[in-house]
Amino acid sequence: MPHQHYQSVLDAAVHCAYECEHCEDACLGGMPDCARLCRDCAEMCWMSAAFMSRGSRFIPQIVRSCIDICEACANECEKHDAEHCQSCAQACRRAAEEYRKVASVAGVA
Repeated sequence: MPHQHYQSVLDAAVHCAYECEHCEDACLGGMPDCARLCRDCAEMCWMSAAFMSRGSRFIPQIVRSCIDICEACANECEKHDAEHCQSCAQACRRAAEEYRKVASVAGVA
């Protein structure tokens, strides 16, 4: 599938990675569990964007992992009242929703 078909999920993945990077940095001192999950989520979202940009055949496997990690990150961030955590949680939920669309098309939902 050409990479243009992934534009909405690419946008969501990059936004999620950006928000996770910001949240990780803000949580480093006092919320290490949140920071670690944000780091994992950002890395997976950046990686998924690369795989989708080049139309990799491994996109179905990547998006399954991304859904799990985005949901775990959102669950952790939602526990905290900090604005950066709430923004991160929203971005993670949106990315997971977009990843599900790709997964359902690929028949792996």
